[in-house]
Amino acid sequence: MKEVHSYWAYLVLAILIFAVVNAIIGVTQKKQFTDKDLRIGLFTLIVSHIQLLIGLAWYFMSPWFTALKEDAAAVMANKATRLLAVEHPTMMIVAIILITIGWSKHKKKTESGAKFKTFGVFYGLGLLCILSRIPWGNWFS
Repeated sequence: MKEVHSYWAYLVLAILIFAVVNAIIGVTQKKQFTDKDLRIGLFTLIVSHIQLLIGLAWYFMSPWFTALKEDAAAVMANKATRLLAVEHPTMMIVAIILITIGWSKHKKKTESGAKFKTFGVFYGLGLLCILSRIPWGNWFS
């Protein structure tokens, strides 16, 4: 499960970055919001939600969850363990919430620029949350 979560994360990051860049290009070049842009946003939403489900399943099977249940004070005192047991899951949930809000809000917009801007802001904030709490040391080891 850990490997699936790790490899799926690459896909999520690539698609999320693509969606944010697409939104920025759409706003700056005043492009028309098309079905392609809608599909990019929807695919990003779906892939990120799948990652959340995989991550939650892995989290409740992980040694970090067990450690948190057994000795929360020790987990909170150790920076690396705290990242994996508390900070990473919390920020990923916040990121998915932001992406979901962006998807919901874009549907209420009628102008292309507003749709792109909504995706750019909310998906971009979600991307920043994800990038801020990825356990980079685990990725490159």
